[in-house]
Amino acid sequence: MKFRKMGKTGLKVSELCLGTMQFRWLISEADSYPVLDTFIEHGGNFIDTADIYSSWGEGLKGGEAESIIGKWMGRKKNRREIVLATKVRGEMWKGPNGEGLSRAHIIQACEESLTRLQTDHIDLYQSHWDDSATPLEETLQAFQTLIQQGKVRYAGCSNYGAGRFGEVLALGRALGAAEYHCYQPYYNLVYRDFEKDHLDLCQRYGVGVIPYSPLAGGFLTSKYKKGAPLPKGARAEGTKKTYFNEKGWRVHDGLRKLAAKRGKTIGQMALAWLLAHEWMTAPIVGGNTPAQIKENLGASGIALSAKEKETLDALSKGE
Repeated sequence: MKFRKMGKTGLKVSELCLGTMQFRWLISEADSYPVLDTFIEHGGNFIDTADIYSSWGEGLKGGEAESIIGKWMGRKKNRREIVLATKVRGEMWKGPNGEGLSRAHIIQACEESLTRLQTDHIDLYQSHWDDSATPLEETLQAFQTLIQQGKVRYAGCSNYGAGRFGEVLALGRALGAAEYHCYQPYYNLVYRDFEKDHLDLCQRYGVGVIPYSPLAGGFLTSKYKKGAPLPKGARAEGTKKTYFNEKGWRVHDGLRKLAAKRGKTIGQMALAWLLAHEWMTAPIVGGNTPAQIKENLGASGIALSAKEKETLDALSKGE
């Protein structure tokens, strides 16, 4: 596994990050632990979660993924080796302050995340998405308080519109406190809107990039085949709606051909394309089994040729 610096910070993270949205939603708690073990055993050190994971699952209320990670780190006694990222914004309790990016919510939500994670600090604490009802200054100052208290090392954000993203980056620099050092966009070889409005801001401010859904919800793997029945899974219908179009299948076919020439998988080549960008920090990969984790981590170290990257760039442009 190779390591990269997170933006302009000195923090070094594995160039593939483990996402944990699937814990207690798509896989059981018992099956989550081998996934974590496999990721670490194969050189990963960067784990991403959120307080609301996985509140949408039947019988779940949020905090489940954090609790699993906390138990796992407690058993393994490996907290020092882990770069731990989590997020705040979604509803975690009832009432007017049970969600959002107000100081009141952030401070309380952080305390509860720390308890579930069984740790005294969060390496990367992220605004999960924007909260237009709260002044940006209030959010940044709340993060700064947590940083000063030693409960958070770095702040970041996800899913901000370009205008607000630019505003919060400029404000963080002007305040000289709690700057967002990392951005988590929805980005993959088929869906490249991040490049239009956000990439320039990330480069201008030295912000690290850790995209989620780098395999397009599993579409950019061998699991999906044109004309074949949908695979079983909770996300298959959503993937079909988003990616079953001319552009999606064009990219899928191009990846399949390049992967066959290289002796790699479709997913590994899709991740290699992301890693080929010099501004990339770490795509967030999921996996329901150790085998899936091993396959995804096999993308680390794959160097695309200039021609291969140009081919994939061309396939994924336009509709």
